Amino acid sequence: MEIMQVVLIAVAVLALIALICGVMLTVASKFMAVEEDERFPQVRECLPGANCGACGFAGCDGYAAALVEDPDLSITLCVPGGTGAAQQLGQVLGREGGDVARMVAEVRCGGTCAATSAKMDYEGIESCTAAKLLFGGSGSCVYGCAGLGDCVRVCPEQAIYLVGGIARVEPQLCTGCGLCAKACPNDVIAIRPADAKVVVDCNSPQKGADVRKICTAGCIGCKLCERNCPTEAITVTDNLASVTYEKCVGCGKCVEVCPAGCIIGLNLATASARKEG
Repeated sequence: MEIMQVVLIAVAVLALIALICGVMLTVASKFMAVEEDERFPQVRECLPGANCGACGFAGCDGYAAALVEDPDLSITLCVPGGTGAAQQLGQVLGREGGDVARMVAEVRCGGTCAATSAKMDYEGIESCTAAKLLFGGSGSCVYGCAGLGDCVRVCPEQAIYLVGGIARVEPQLCTGCGLCAKACPNDVIAIRPADAKVVVDCNSPQKGADVRKICTAGCIGCKLCERNCPTEAITVTDNLASVTYEKCVGCGKCVEVCPAGCIIGLNLATASARKEG
């Protein structure tokens, strides 16, 4: 009988504790609850779900939450969603929609198998990040594309492919999310305007003589492009040419005078030649 009483008391105590905890949780959920703006699901639905962080927030949920909280936050920050997403956001939030400049990824490297060579045989994990840990990678140029496909694996649109030992981007498929750029351990991939007229396919800051020893397609910092550009759209800093896209008119002077051929004019013929490798 005594044992039964002990058991009943224990059960009663546990039941009382459970009841008290339940009441406390109910009270806490009522007074500490964070009310969700009813517009959040609608705003979130307008975003593509790439969760790339190009907007500056931690994924689409973060951007959606910020939009409903801050009426002054721009609705044109979603690069993958583009103008379409901005217009939908404008309708949901009652704001005027804006245009979003279309962006695409660019692999700033022309170091194909024909232009450069490997300094060693790499036998390990098929990952650019892993290969870089071993003396900077297997390529002669430590600033170039490692060609092991980290960018290919993270691209949600399958817009990147490997050809000739390096990565290339299919502009028509690319949404400019920037996930490939974040995955590249050599910072070879940059995000550029989709309507850019020319690009510099090199990422090496080495001096011209050193570049020539390891890659025939690398920028040698000769400044011929800089001196011949009529709009001062291309400059050479730290032995590497770069383009200010807003100034470029697409005259092609820089492409003509580049002795290394690392400045590429963007047109259908060029894109086709690249893809064929």
